[in-house]
Formats: sequence, C-alpha cells, structure tokens
Amino acid sequence: MRDYYDILGVTKNASQEEIKKAYYRLAHKYHPDKGGGDEQKFKEISQAYAVLSDKEKRDQYDKFGSTFEGGGPQGQGWPGGGFDFNWFWGQQPFGQGQNNQGFEFDFGDLDEVIGEVFGFGRRASRKAGQKKGKDISIDTEINLEDTLKGSQRVVHLEKMNVCPRCRGSGAEPDTKTKKCPTCGGSGQVQEVKRSFFGSYTQTAACPQCNGTGSIPEKPCNVCKGEGRVKNSEEISFFVPAGVDTGQIVKIEGKGEAGKRGMKSGDLYIRIFVKKHPIFEREGDDLYVSFPVSFSQLSLGAEIEIPTLEGTKFILEVPAGTDTGKVFRISRKGIPHFSDRDRGDLYVELAAKTPKKLSKKQKELLEQLKNEGL
Repeated sequence: MRDYYDILGVTKNASQEEIKKAYYRLAHKYHPDKGGGDEQKFKEISQAYAVLSDKEKRDQYDKFGSTFEGGGPQGQGWPGGGFDFNWFWGQQPFGQGQNNQGFEFDFGDLDEVIGEVFGFGRRASRKAGQKKGKDISIDTEINLEDTLKGSQRVVHLEKMNVCPRCRGSGAEPDTKTKKCPTCGGSGQVQEVKRSFFGSYTQTAACPQCNGTGSIPEKPCNVCKGEGRVKNSEEISFFVPAGVDTGQIVKIEGKGEAGKRGMKSGDLYIRIFVKKHPIFEREGDDLYVSFPVSFSQLSLGAEIEIPTLEGTKFILEVPAGTDTGKVFRISRKGIPHFSDRDRGDLYVELAAKTPKKLSKKQKELLEQLKNEGL
C-alpha cells in the first residue's frame, strides 16, 4: 500500500490544517459522482485522511506503518476461516466486555457527507437504503506463549442475529409485503444534518421500512417484523503467530444483523497479550534477566537459559564476564507478523548475592577480599 502522506501529497511534518486542505482538494477532484472522478482514488485518499487526521492513529501509523490488509486465512493460507479477515493496528477506545457499539471503520458516512456538500447527491442517495446492522467490538486476552504459533479461538456473543423463522424478511412465511406508508415505497426520506462542512440535506433510509420500501402485511410472530432476534452465537476466529497488543481482527458480517434482511455489521476483536512473569517483550525481541553466581562469572560456565517455548538453551559464559553483560540468542524471540523470521532473545546476566554463607565460604571470600578480588 502507498504511503498515506504520499497519497495526500503532503510531507510527514505536515500540520493538521495542511492535511485537511489537501484532503478537501483531492476529495472534490476525485469524488466518484463528479465527472472525471475516480472511486478507487477517492477511497484511497479517504482512508489516508481518516488516519492522518487523528492524532493517535497518525502516531500509530508513523510508528508501525500502514494497515495489515488481507491478513486472514484466505490471505496467507491460515487454517479455519470462512470469513474475510483484515489485520491492522488500532488504538480505538474499546470498552470492556461484549457488544460495545458504534465502532466503525467504514468511510461511507464521510463519503456521504462529501457527496452532499459538493453536490454529488446521487451516490448518497444510492447508499441511503444500505443501512446495515451495528458493528460490535470486543477484547480478548492471550498469553505471550500463544504468539509463537497461530491458534483458532472461539467467542460466544449475545447479539442480534437473523430471525430463524422469517430468515430476516420480517414477514410470516408465505405472506406478502405492502408499500411503506412513510416513504411511499421509495425507501428514502430527507433530513437536514450538520457537519464540519456546515448544514446539508441528506437522503436517509426510511426509519419504518429500513430502506426496503415495503413492510410486511403480517409481521413475523417470532421477531415481530424486525427480521432479527437476540440470541447467542459461537464465532470462531484465527489468531496468527507474532500478534501483539493493540492489533485487531475484523470478521465481516459477524456484527449485529440488519433489520429485515439488511446487511449485517462487522465484528472487531482487539488482542491483548498478557504480561509474562519472566520475559519482557519489545517488538519481536524478548528480554530476560538471569541470575548467576560470582564464580560462574569469574571462572566461566555453561548455563541453561529458559526459552518461551519451554525448552532450555545452553549459553557459554566466558571467564571474567562482568555482571550485567547481555548476550543475544538469535531467532529465539517472537515470530515476525509479516514473514517467517523471528526476533531474538537477549539475556542479561546478573550476579546473585548469597544471603547465608558457611564459615568456609566466609573465609574464602575474606581471602579473596584481601587479595583485592
């Protein structure tokens, strides 16, 4: 993916005002409903602006780079799936627990506002009837050991799902529908909204028929005409090796079901990696402080260093090693998210001071002390 700054034609030191002006200019130029517009370019600049106009997202982008696209099972041959996954870095304010609503990465609303303000109302009108179900955002925790290899996981969500009786239509089986009295069958109503551009008139989905233009003559006995009911669903998803805290997996269509057959929202699962009692993680590298005796540092030794896999690595300590010396063990860290390589393990040797000494040990230490050691 191209650099976001390059897409907007600004430098990495550009101010928020410069970024905003660049976006407005390009949005007006490339909007799909304008003659000579380009839908792909418009989506590209909208995505770039959505990141660079937000301080937290911009900082995250500057640190980690562009989003991870196509990181799901189909993208790289991971097991499981059946849904489209997209991985990206996110620092959105997720609440605790399940069914935190309103988390939306769709640029449709911004697209709609641009269209209305610049006079490209045709696109907004087409989108008016496409009101989908709400997105859901949840958090999940994994152990540091779980980042060594991919794993399939399951969450149970209590949410709005498609009604099993009417299959989302909202009507009793084998019954007909009638024209919506509110919108006259168009599925759309006009409403005035305010935005950072100013006031504008928007074509929105009809609240009674949800943009379909029709309502059931006989509402479904189970969902009462809504086309969806609240129940529990088991959802399986794949967590790849190398994942870190703050990364999010998106499962399309696994948010709340839309009303009367409308498209379902998406599910966003943010990953948190638990703190390990021994290892510290920095990027894909691991750090561990290992206690050794004064004699091992002075005379040299072979010591067994623990690894995150649970195995032991034999580290040869040269004679005369100072306390605090750090050794690097290649490829014993966390797998890289984007390739098959791994980070490294850094081992700091720390001399341990004995709490109790025997008479002979004290005599030997006194002798060493007198000899200036």
